[in-house]
Amino acid sequence: MSAPVYLVDDDEAVRDAIALLLRTYGYVVETFADAMQLLSRFRDLKAGCLLIDLRMPMITGLQLQEKLAAAGCDWPMIVITGHGDMHACRRAFKAGAVDFLAKPIDEQVLIDALQQAQALLAQRRERAEAQAQLAQLTEREREVLDMVSRGWSTKEIAQTLNLSPRTIDSHRANIAQKLGTTSVAEFARLALIKSKAAAP
Repeated sequence: MSAPVYLVDDDEAVRDAIALLLRTYGYVVETFADAMQLLSRFRDLKAGCLLIDLRMPMITGLQLQEKLAAAGCDWPMIVITGHGDMHACRRAFKAGAVDFLAKPIDEQVLIDALQQAQALLAQRRERAEAQAQLAQLTEREREVLDMVSRGWSTKEIAQTLNLSPRTIDSHRANIAQKLGTTSVAEFARLALIKSKAAAP
């Protein structure tokens, strides 16, 4: 099931047209007439993808992007405009925009951009869930997890850490309980997510 799409555009006709189009593709769309409407509600919304007009009164699309980032919102954002310029485009991408689309928006280009945003949101959600699971582990359990995920046997881990095999088995049991799986493949996946998150 796809994440919701939050469309912010002060032009009611554009808002209605884009929302109708996206709903025909099965997206759940919520619309906002200006940036303040979204800012007042975003903490209560389910994580989703943002589709934001560049030129709006009071708070522009780029300013909204900056305010959301400052508030800790990392939802993927697509900026749309009928008056785009290279400077605005660079600012949008620098602030983390997934794409920058010019009006009138090509239907397939919009859907492709949204699919990319949805995939990015799913990756971020998976990483956050994995990090929450891994945060339950002790430092020693993380060491054991890393070794198990590389295919090491209990005996090899015990020798390397100068511990008894029984102690390693106990650590493995604790890891399995905290992570909700005994699968070595799942251990490896979580360890890989951890290493990617730690990378600069």
